[in-house]
Amino acid sequence: VAARLNQLGVPAQAFDSWEVGLLTDSNFGDAKLLPESEDVIKESFTGSKGIDPNTVAVVTGFIGHDPKGKITTLGRGGSDLTATAIGAACKLDEIQVWKDVDGILSTDPRVVPHAIPIQDVSYEEASELAYFGAQVLHPIAMQPAMKHDVPVRVKNSYNPPAPGTIIQRRENPGRLVTAITFKRGVKLLDIQSTQMLGAYGFLASVFGDFQKHKLSVDVLASSEVSISLTLDKKQSEQSIESLVETLKPYAEVTVHDKKSILTLIADVERSSEMQK
Repeated sequence: VAARLNQLGVPAQAFDSWEVGLLTDSNFGDAKLLPESEDVIKESFTGSKGIDPNTVAVVTGFIGHDPKGKITTLGRGGSDLTATAIGAACKLDEIQVWKDVDGILSTDPRVVPHAIPIQDVSYEEASELAYFGAQVLHPIAMQPAMKHDVPVRVKNSYNPPAPGTIIQRRENPGRLVTAITFKRGVKLLDIQSTQMLGAYGFLASVFGDFQKHKLSVDVLASSEVSISLTLDKKQSEQSIESLVETLKPYAEVTVHDKKSILTLIADVERSSEMQK
């Protein structure tokens, strides 16, 4: 890309991400950016000895260096995270992420062909959209932009004139529902207390066992003696089976496979209106 830009008369230079400050931990395959990465990135682009501001920096995404200088990968959303980390560290006016759709849509266009682009969403709405099924921007990629309040615009590389969707901090969206998303292939666990009826500590015991087996929960509904919750399909089958065995002494567990989560992304402060 840098070579082609130079051919077109646009000064450009290629950089590996660690050359501009993308420093990570050593969790290969799902590495996290280190806190000091932000200052190094900022110095690389804005410091007196940094990259020439008249040169377009073409930076590799998805990879970084750990403290020992070994190459790491950032995991899902790593390329977008590279862009937002650089943009946020440099306090840019706007970060642009180019995809193959006209921004964030009201629902999945593969299921609903007349889904429409959403003009703007909040950081929180964008994170929920991504977490509950929208394949546009990973929640982790939103974190640097949220921290420094830098807007992120999602654009379509196949339709550049389209305005896309702007993700930014905002109050009072003026709408009840922003979008509808879904996730398939979800496991549903119904957990009913058998030994702790009326006793305190049931929920604490259950989530303590979830922590022990390193299982994270998507959505849950609970009462004093029962819990219904969902697990993402990325969770280990062996870990789930081990959890069920751990729970058996004090709870009955029913596992339902091949379920889905249908989510309305809405204004939380007006959620009670959804029932009207």
